[in-house]
Amino acid sequence: MFTGIVGEVGKVLISRPGKLSVAGEKIIEGLVLGDSVSVNGVCLTVTELTAKSFSVDVMEETLSRSNLESLSVGDSVNLESSIALGGSMGGHLVQGHIDDTGQVASVNKSGEATIIKFNAPAGVMRYIVEKGFIAVDGASLTVTTRDDESFQVSVVDFSRKQTILGEKKVGDVVNLEVDIIAKYVEQFVKGPGNGITAEFLQEHGFSVS
Repeated sequence: MFTGIVGEVGKVLISRPGKLSVAGEKIIEGLVLGDSVSVNGVCLTVTELTAKSFSVDVMEETLSRSNLESLSVGDSVNLESSIALGGSMGGHLVQGHIDDTGQVASVNKSGEATIIKFNAPAGVMRYIVEKGFIAVDGASLTVTTRDDESFQVSVVDFSRKQTILGEKKVGDVVNLEVDIIAKYVEQFVKGPGNGITAEFLQEHGFSVS
């Protein structure tokens, strides 16, 4: 499990079918074989480790759902170590399970912030709400506006410099993971029985007029 607070930006050393090696500094500290690490928002398991880099195996399923397949040597990637129970939760709960990819539609400056608009598939947009969370390439962001086909985020200067968001340009493909809470709510409402009803709310202490 992750928080969407990117620890550092790493550089791709090896990118070939089934294997990815990334150079890093901060993230290497304390990392051991078998640990989970987020690379552009994708949860992967460390299989090799050196003093300055780590390697992971990447399955076909992961490649088909993410932008990892398009990575080349020298590319920058967002990196985050998995959180420990009881640790600081600076962003939101991020599983590292990519729902789909989106595409940068526009990038515009607004004062000290950068407004980025992303086009996203309908299957992703159904879970996106204004002021809700979204993980873009593993970075936890707040949705400022949305419509049926796209959403916007406002990226502060610090986040732009500390992640690969500052490198994004129109047409770039990004990994998207929606807030897991939205999925649970949908599943609960659609599940067996009558879902959320007035009787259910009253039973659980809510006042229904």
